[in-house]
Amino acid sequence: MIKPVHALIHQCRLFFIALQFFTRLPIPRWVGFEPDWLQHASRYFPLVGLAVAAISSAVYLLASCFLPSTVAVLLAVAAGIYLTGAFHEDGFADMCDGFGGGYTRERVLEIMKDSRIGAYGAIGILCLLAIKCVALASLPPAAVVAALLIAHPLSRLAAVSLIWCMDYARDEGKAKPMAQSMSTGEFTIATVCGLLPAIVCGILGIVAWSALLIAALVAAGAAWWLGRTCQRRIQGYTGDCLGAVQQVAEVLIYLAILSSVQPPVRLY
Repeated sequence: MIKPVHALIHQCRLFFIALQFFTRLPIPRWVGFEPDWLQHASRYFPLVGLAVAAISSAVYLLASCFLPSTVAVLLAVAAGIYLTGAFHEDGFADMCDGFGGGYTRERVLEIMKDSRIGAYGAIGILCLLAIKCVALASLPPAAVVAALLIAHPLSRLAAVSLIWCMDYARDEGKAKPMAQSMSTGEFTIATVCGLLPAIVCGILGIVAWSALLIAALVAAGAAWWLGRTCQRRIQGYTGDCLGAVQQVAEVLIYLAILSSVQPPVRLY
């Protein structure tokens, strides 16, 4: 009985390490830290997304009791950005700048490493946040909560898929300790964590199975297309690329769910 308990405690430690790496949330002191844990903590990246989604949903539900739905959505999105320190949004903006302004691998990586934001990044992140907020605000209240709980874990699973099947493009970087490699077993754990909220929403009938299938397909499509682009341009991925995949997949999932609740448009 001792070994299974120790194994469970170790998995809890890995989750808390991932939570500490990707969010501002505090973790218990007993967790401790070993450098090697970072490499194996990425399996719980989607589960971190579920924690962020739960808090963002709570903010939305509380705010919607007193404020219009649009304002509640803005507060929920802002809460998610604050919790993650705009980690993924910053990655998306950096990738927009690097891939938009760089023509060689070296120049793309140099631009992405620059902490300053350029025109491509500013325009890209403004458009992305606008689409995200408008899509969520267009959903019924129950669907907003479901969309958050589905999109955050599933979009992070899309990002994790790059770690599983691609190489890190830099010799060093902030994300490299967590993104050096991922075994098939670790990716399986990430897949379960990423898909479970969507499956629960489908079983409860909150979101149609057809919409969930489309959401999964567009998330996979975003990972495939952006991963292919990264491989072609920089021969691998960086932490910024992971953030970009997460953000694009998240927005596409919202749009997929929104399309399922919109009445069909008559052209005659």
